[in-house]
Amino acid sequence: MQSSRRSFVVGVTIHAGLITLPHAARAQDKRVPAVPELSGRVLSGRTLSLASLRGKVVLLWFWSTGCAICRDVLPELRANYAGWRGKAFELITVATDVNVDDVRSYERIVQAMVPLAETIPSMWRRDAATQDNFPVRLSMPTAFLIDTTGRIVETYVGRIPVEAWDRIAELLP
Repeated sequence: MQSSRRSFVVGVTIHAGLITLPHAARAQDKRVPAVPELSGRVLSGRTLSLASLRGKVVLLWFWSTGCAICRDVLPELRANYAGWRGKAFELITVATDVNVDDVRSYERIVQAMVPLAETIPSMWRRDAATQDNFPVRLSMPTAFLIDTTGRIVETYVGRIPVEAWDRIAELLP
């Protein structure tokens, strides 16, 4: 009798945990600002801010050169970015690496291998000129889809799902 009661309590506890887990994940998302701020210099030297991109759909992608998934996803991002040229869409990558030399080395390799049309504006988060109001720690990679009013409408952790590109198309003015 004692054993079956214990099994019942364990089962109820696990079930309750599974029910509340999505709510906990959503509560954690509240750290992400509804209206994000990001400004600074891209690696090429020009200044960039999310505020200056109002009226465009923006995919903001935090990544690291040490992240295998990040490096694997970049060719897809570059191809989609090139395909959306001329539309009200901007893709910005924000490298979270500790050392800017790692990011610059990676960028040099990419520039030698991919067409100029597929180059993505890239920022280094630890640059003194870079200011943002995103959580300090993010899973790698994390992408934020920002609508034309500057509000975050979707967050993607890990690989960007195919549906995200459909969502971007829906948001375009």
